[in-house]
Amino acid sequence: MNDFVFTPAPQPSLPVVGSQQRFPVGRVFCVGRNYPWSDGQPRTAPLFFMKPASAVIEAHGEIAYPPHTEEFCHEIELVVAIGSGGADIPEGQALAHVWGYAAGLDLTRRDLQRAAKQAGLPWEGAKAFDGSAPVSAIQPVGDQGHPQRGAVWLQVNGTERQRSYLQSQLWSVAQLISQLSATITLLPGDLIMTGTPEGVAALQPGDLISAGVDGVGQIEVRVAPRAAPTEHFQRETQHD
Repeated sequence: MNDFVFTPAPQPSLPVVGSQQRFPVGRVFCVGRNYPWSDGQPRTAPLFFMKPASAVIEAHGEIAYPPHTEEFCHEIELVVAIGSGGADIPEGQALAHVWGYAAGLDLTRRDLQRAAKQAGLPWEGAKAFDGSAPVSAIQPVGDQGHPQRGAVWLQVNGTERQRSYLQSQLWSVAQLISQLSATITLLPGDLIMTGTPEGVAALQPGDLISAGVDGVGQIEVRVAPRAAPTEHFQRETQHD
């Protein structure tokens, strides 16, 4: 019997395609700007940030419109599921550490992210809220291999907003794993969200999101109605 001071939260996990087993989710690492955008931002070393495992939800049904934002935005991404850990993983050996792949949404409170950037502050308030990482069922590498080509796309209410291709990524999956593992020891269960194409835009309650990564996974979710702000937040807003 474990002597915890309270009952631990359930282990976050995701379904596995073609199996009754589930993939236990550890940490979630995200990559900023891994596709060419028309603003001409130069290629630099990958920018990594994190979401908690508790932000990961299965990508179906409704997703909540988060509080404290007026600019709730979508970002469709290839998700890498790590099956064996390691530090300082050579690029040539990196794909051997991948257990599978999925499609995921890096949901963002863009107005909070913009304010954090301007103030030189961390992005957690914009990125790490509840339900901010809807992810499809994971495709095992043993069944599908490593996707090298294919479209990464997103539609809202039938209108396409994002489209690029895996072969257009600035940093490959192997490069991302190698560079990330140079700074932190990767562990089984870690997820890497590999960045989004341009076309990021705001969502509204009732919007239907259809998105996917060809050959990997597809997502269809609807944005739920906004919850009423808490009394505490209303008082703070009126005071400001």
